[in-house]
Amino acid sequence: MKKLPLGIQSFRKIIEGSYVYIDKTQYIYDLINGASYYFLSRPRRFGKSLFLDAIGEVFSGDKELFKGLWIYNSGHDFEKHPVLHLDMSNISNETPEILKESLAVNLKKRIKEENLDITCEIPSDMFKTLLEALHNKYNQRVVVLIDEYDKPILDHVDDIEVAEANRKVLRGFFGILKSMDPYLRFTFITGVTKFTKASIFSELNNLLDITLTEEYANICGVAIEELDKYFSEHIKSLSTLNKFKQYDSLHDEILAWYDGYSWNGEARVINPFSLFSFFIQKKFSSFWYASGSPKFLMDLMKKKPASYTNLINLTIGEWALDTFDLKKIEVEPLLFQTGYLTVKEVLHSSGSPAYLLGIPNFEVREAFNLHIVAEFTETGGTFTESAYHQISESLRTGDLQKMLDILRTLFASIPYQLHIDRESYYHSIFYAIMSVLGFDMDVETPTAKGRIDAVLNLDDKVYIMEFKYEECPKEASSGEKQKLFEKALEDGMAQIKDRGYAKKYAEGGKAIYQASFAFLGKDEIEMRIEKFPQQIPGAVSGESKYEAALWEQFEEFGFPVCTQCRYKQFSRSKKTLEHADAYIETDKLTIPISILTDLSVVDVDDHLRRLERIRKNMDSRGETNKLVGAIAGLRVPEFVRKYAHKKGLYVIIESDDSATLAELPEGFEAREW
Repeated sequence: MKKLPLGIQSFRKIIEGSYVYIDKTQYIYDLINGASYYFLSRPRRFGKSLFLDAIGEVFSGDKELFKGLWIYNSGHDFEKHPVLHLDMSNISNETPEILKESLAVNLKKRIKEENLDITCEIPSDMFKTLLEALHNKYNQRVVVLIDEYDKPILDHVDDIEVAEANRKVLRGFFGILKSMDPYLRFTFITGVTKFTKASIFSELNNLLDITLTEEYANICGVAIEELDKYFSEHIKSLSTLNKFKQYDSLHDEILAWYDGYSWNGEARVINPFSLFSFFIQKKFSSFWYASGSPKFLMDLMKKKPASYTNLINLTIGEWALDTFDLKKIEVEPLLFQTGYLTVKEVLHSSGSPAYLLGIPNFEVREAFNLHIVAEFTETGGTFTESAYHQISESLRTGDLQKMLDILRTLFASIPYQLHIDRESYYHSIFYAIMSVLGFDMDVETPTAKGRIDAVLNLDDKVYIMEFKYEECPKEASSGEKQKLFEKALEDGMAQIKDRGYAKKYAEGGKAIYQASFAFLGKDEIEMRIEKFPQQIPGAVSGESKYEAALWEQFEEFGFPVCTQCRYKQFSRSKKTLEHADAYIETDKLTIPISILTDLSVVDVDDHLRRLERIRKNMDSRGETNKLVGAIAGLRVPEFVRKYAHKKGLYVIIESDDSATLAELPEGFEAREW
């Protein structure tokens, strides 16, 4: 099993040291036999520097170094050319003066190595003269490789004055390349961002940008077929450890964590830095993100918090995706160029294509959302573990009040200047919080009649969520706020029901909860949740358990049963369908019963609201019977039973073949509607 070249950017060291090398030499062959000037943008730690070094070695003339690789038998002549390789990440750039001086120092080092007589001091003049001298010395045209060209600018994005001054220095420095065409064999420039050609490469109008070119989509990174070809032994080795799964499952989990980067919407590649780190450290973690999350990016998003609300199903045009302008920095293309978003689909039309962007994988999503929450709130991320357990318990039991309290705390900790009075803002921050806590949410989920804001799928439950924002005047009274909340909650719940969002999940055998969230701003959040009525298979089938024995128990409480049935529909309108799973009736009393498998606090609250609506419907028809409620479950936690009794409901405990009234607490008084 070969060693992994984590952090190694020398092609020769990898080959001679018997490290794993993913053969990208066919791309090199195609490039050097195509155009003469290329530009490639890829995120950091994606293999750009190694690719450039391999190009340099191809032009070094040492064919045997490539034995066993594609290019070795390609017919390439391996003619030797002088190579000038400038790594801008090794160039000091604190000020434009230091940048010029550092460029000069690096060029002088090469001049000294070549024993050349060059006396000019201006970096651009020195660059031009050095290229001429190398051409004349070796009687061969020169290969120019420039790595991380944009680092002197990106290092100062938070100080536009320095960044702009450094940009001007680079523009003058690179500007000499066009006049050097007779002396140059091949030029390849890499970077993270893509500044407009007018801002950096104004003179180099024959520079071919291959960043989004389909045939070069896999030029950097590890393609899925390369994972199996080069790393099968590493996967097999880890799959034998107890903490990891079998080969196929581990293979899929690796893809979920680190795959997903694409520049054409089809071919996907894995981040090599994260992959190598995973194999070496034998654990899943956010290695790439932890290796250097750019502070300027988070600072920029805090200055433009609306940008975060645009990241779900973001569609952007080719021109906007393709450029970076210091004078008008846009968050979305910068997120793509730096690797936090990737191409999910290319949308072709009669004009230039548009690109559907999304977060590439679990590693980026988890780490990025954690930083968003930590940066946007004052929690610093310390809430995460405690909040996760509390919200998990809330979702498991169906009691979402605790989750609502945590959400209020988090939204309250966001500074006022970062709040945006927009529904999508609250939707996005909610999504970030839930993602940070480890919940896999689907957002903007399509249905036949619209898109669901968010869906959370658990083992035995599905939560369908709709978010509504209502603008609230600062001077609004508590009563006015309550009316706004009621309107927003009603609108959200009506949208879920009217569009039949729950029907998409009705056949899955899971309990379905419909949740409407209303935001008035900051920590002004309310929620309404109802359980979707569905046929519960198994335990709650048949009518026998609701016959004689149970009715006798109710009669002991003074309710002589006259009528009973398995299902009764109390009303029907365009928007509501009020029903009970079963009910009993005396000459003066009606008891609707809600029957569930796993009983939760949410189910109790849902039935209480149902009873309110049934009462209104009975009154509208002139029915004078008193209304008392009961709720039944196969599994009823003690705290849920106590809660139902406290609310004045009878509780029925089910088993496979019977149903029994739960023992009433001392002082119990049935609530009447």
